[in-house]
Amino acid sequence: MSDLDPAAFRQFEHQGWQQVATQYHGGFAAVTTQSVPALLEAARVTQGVRVLDVACGPGYAAAAGASRGAVASGVDFSSEMVEEARGRYPGIEFREGDAEQLSFPDSTFDAVVLNFGMLHLGRPEQALREAHRVLRQGGRIAFTVWDMPNRAIGFGIVLAAIQKYGDLNVPIPPGPPFFRFSDPRESERALTAAGFVDIAVTHVPQVWRLSSPDGLFDVMYNGSVRNAALLRAQKPGVLEAIRAEIRRGVEERRNELPMPAVLACGEKRN
Repeated sequence: MSDLDPAAFRQFEHQGWQQVATQYHGGFAAVTTQSVPALLEAARVTQGVRVLDVACGPGYAAAAGASRGAVASGVDFSSEMVEEARGRYPGIEFREGDAEQLSFPDSTFDAVVLNFGMLHLGRPEQALREAHRVLRQGGRIAFTVWDMPNRAIGFGIVLAAIQKYGDLNVPIPPGPPFFRFSDPRESERALTAAGFVDIAVTHVPQVWRLSSPDGLFDVMYNGSVRNAALLRAQKPGVLEAIRAEIRRGVEERRNELPMPAVLACGEKRN
């Protein structure tokens, strides 16, 4: 994307997450936490392992690592998210920081995990290089992203509704393609370029059970950043048509949406 400005995209994402941090637990957490056990398994997070949860959000992966006996810490660029994490898990160290420029010495950690964090970075390749730097030799990385929208049905419903009634080309800072790493070959390529070996890419089945047919629209509109910006840019009448279309899509599936994740992992050999 020739017009991609990583700094502008980062500012857009940062501002968005500062505003919606308190909404996350009641929204996306119901589905994003489902991949955490597989994420930690892929990174081999067990007793005594030093694990860093990058783009940690409310701290779910770090907390799950700590419950396995790992020495866990988390970093997020949103001070509001860091406060959320500290409030939920006061026994774990969470700090404000940049995934693309981590404030840790080389070879500090045995494992680095990013649970859906890659989607919010302007320079995800740089974040992978930083993860490689802070890992010790033999250390593991694992990250999750959403599967393609034809399989991660919640996104499929929303994008199809906007495409049908609204406009997908709205004036928001362009970021890396949202589903870029949903392609296993792209995840493998990026990890290889960052220096990782023994790469594996798998799928994690997840189901989002919504409390009401309006739940999907409400979470996307009030508890996300890029998709919220897409929705908020639509004209009022158009937005109502989109809302109704999303509601119908959820009702057709009786409020249960398949939302699988793509899980990629690798090892730092040297």
